[in-house]
Order: sequence, then C-alpha cells, then structure tokens
Amino acid sequence: MRFAPGREVLYRNIDGPRLASVRPCRVVSDDNRGLLLWLARGSAVLVEVAEDGRGIRDMPFTEWVGLPTEVVPVTWQGPGLLKFIPPDADHSVWFFRDDAGTFTNWYVNLEDRALRWDDGHIAGVDVIDQDLDIVVRPDRSWVWKDEDEFTERLALPEHYWVRDETAVRDEGLRVIKQIEAGEFPFDGTWTDFRPDPAWSPFAEVPPGWDRPPVPR
Repeated sequence: MRFAPGREVLYRNIDGPRLASVRPCRVVSDDNRGLLLWLARGSAVLVEVAEDGRGIRDMPFTEWVGLPTEVVPVTWQGPGLLKFIPPDADHSVWFFRDDAGTFTNWYVNLEDRALRWDDGHIAGVDVIDQDLDIVVRPDRSWVWKDEDEFTERLALPEHYWVRDETAVRDEGLRVIKQIEAGEFPFDGTWTDFRPDPAWSPFAEVPPGWDRPPVPR
C-alpha cells in the first residue's frame, strides 16, 4: 500500500508484545525510494513508562522487565524530524535538525522492517526497534550508538525482542557502506527540507493508535 502526501501516519515502535511509542507523522512522499515522514515539534506522542513515570532507559533492563507499564501522552519537544523508511530494509534513517531547522546529522535506527497498516480513518507503520544505532555526521563520519544497551538486553533473551544479534550488526555494516560511499539517502537529499507551513503539530494521537500490531 502507498500513503498519500499529507496524510497522518502513526510510526509505532513495538517492543515484543508491548507498544513502546506512537508518533503521529505527516507523509512527505511515498514512492519507490521509500516512505518519508515528518514529525513536527510540539506534536502529541505516546510513550511507554513504568508506573512511577520512569522510562526504559532510566533503569537497568533487569528492573524494567519486572515492572508493570502504561502508555502515556507527552509532547515531542525536539526540533522537527524527518524519518525515511526504505523499502525491504531493517532500518530507518532520521534527519536531525537544530532549532533553526538546519540539518545537523543522520541517525540510522536499526529496526525490524516497517509493516504498514491502513484502517481507513488512520494508518501507520509498525517497527521493532533493535536498539543499536549509528550516528552519522554531515561529513559522513560515523559512530555506533547504544552498544552497551544492546549488549545488556541481549543477556536476557527470555525478555528481549531482538533474536538475532548478527543480523542486526550485519544490517548496520551494510548501511555503513552506503554512508561511506555517500549513496542515497546520505548524498545530501532532503538535508534542506522545509515542511509545508500548513502542517501544524498534532494536538492529540487519534483513536485507533492502540490497534493490535501487524503480525510478522
């Protein structure tokens, strides 16, 4: 399925059986290159937290897996963010900007590939975040990110949603070759993107955000 430009699409991160976050985005384009989404600053989003308000990164994973959690509304405080989801790939590429809207860096989010859904009144993509990431500077130098977090969680396979460490790292290495070669989307495409001025932040996450995940 393809999504029309301007449509609201929910980018949902699924951690095993649990919904970890929901971000309402606007479709910039959807073509053979992939799906490009815009997350506006000030948009309402949903995140999973423990009952005391702490998030998964606020405690050891061994503690997190034993706590009851809930999904709560918060506001996206960072600058507007482009998310590019290439077809048939286990990652997305995020374009970070500063407060003035100037491109600062790419961020490769390694994730089990996006599965699309469309319920008519609302649509979305479901991904499984694999935690290990790559930060890419404008000169295309790069560093791995969250390796400690990845390693910590792999030690608890009965609770961790990542099943194949080698496959995650291999996907990262494949993208690194693209980065170093300056291949699309690391060729400057969209680094000067400006959103449609009519695209205001979403005031709330629409009903239907909690539909069951797309089966894999």
